[in-house]
Amino acid sequence: MGSLPPSSLDFSSSVHQDSVKNGGSSHEHQEISHDNLLNLFKSQQDLLNHFFKHLDLSQTLDFSRILLSTSGTVFFTGVGKSAFVANKVSQTLVSLSFRSSFLSPLDALHGDIGALSSHDVLVFFSKSGATEELLRLVPCAKAKGAFLVSLTSVSGNPLAGVCDMNVHLPLERELCPFNLAPVTSTAIQMVFGDTIAVALMAARNLSKEEYAANHPAGRIGKSLIFKVKDVMKKKEELPVCKEGDLIMDQLVELTSKGCGCLLVVDEQYRLIGTFTDGDLRRTLKASGEAIFKLSVGEMCNRKPRTIGPETMAVEAMKKMESPPSPVQFLPVVNEDNTLIGIVTLHGLVSAGL
Repeated sequence: MGSLPPSSLDFSSSVHQDSVKNGGSSHEHQEISHDNLLNLFKSQQDLLNHFFKHLDLSQTLDFSRILLSTSGTVFFTGVGKSAFVANKVSQTLVSLSFRSSFLSPLDALHGDIGALSSHDVLVFFSKSGATEELLRLVPCAKAKGAFLVSLTSVSGNPLAGVCDMNVHLPLERELCPFNLAPVTSTAIQMVFGDTIAVALMAARNLSKEEYAANHPAGRIGKSLIFKVKDVMKKKEELPVCKEGDLIMDQLVELTSKGCGCLLVVDEQYRLIGTFTDGDLRRTLKASGEAIFKLSVGEMCNRKPRTIGPETMAVEAMKKMESPPSPVQFLPVVNEDNTLIGIVTLHGLVSAGL
């Protein structure tokens, strides 16, 4: 193994000195200096660079092609911290539309091995390749006919010797000052697994829309899935009025629907224009008491921006923000200009867009 990073040596030494001063206890807090923290990050970077420099790309390519060509499910397994990595990498693949799952080695030996078939690949994440639970799982998985791949960091380990394939993940040492806590090895496993996932994603030509379909609750998914009709207000929620209605008679409608406007329609519900709370203030300032006699149709904007129900919701937001000045809402109309809804900036933001 390589030598301890200087910052790690300093940390180890300070813990030891503190332990001596406190009668063997090392639980008192130590100050974390700027330089020590910086050195630790640099040391971790050096250890990761060792991995990148020494990774066998031919092994990695063979592994990637096996995952890509499998007709079954790619299972991942591991114990301890490696189990968390295995689970995470599996979930990454699932989000990219690959059939993948995490298989607990303990649960596998108590029934879950039934999920494995001869069409599947089982990937073992293990730093040492000597974990008893994983070694016990191997003959059971082989009996099911699955293809076994070990991802390990210790050369000549027993797990690599009994699997169908091994990919060596080069590890100089752990960043931990005692070279024990799996903080670099798990980082390497995560980087390796997620990079392979992206390689498979590219090989499958996964589109942005397909990716978004797997993330409907996320902002990316919503921006590519939600249409205006999915987020608009409609029917009783619409602040509608006729052009002959007096402005002062429509104040409740203007303020109660939470849209900041009135939607002016004709007898066939075709959109004539819009009248906003800003229009109300400007009219009141310019007309004074005469506002009591003015109709909405006299003061409304007869050329408002509109949008169709099938337009993507994210396009509605762009249209609201476009020149010459931003607006807070868009009337939603169909092909013959019939009003069917309204989409507001507040509604789009509330929907996660």
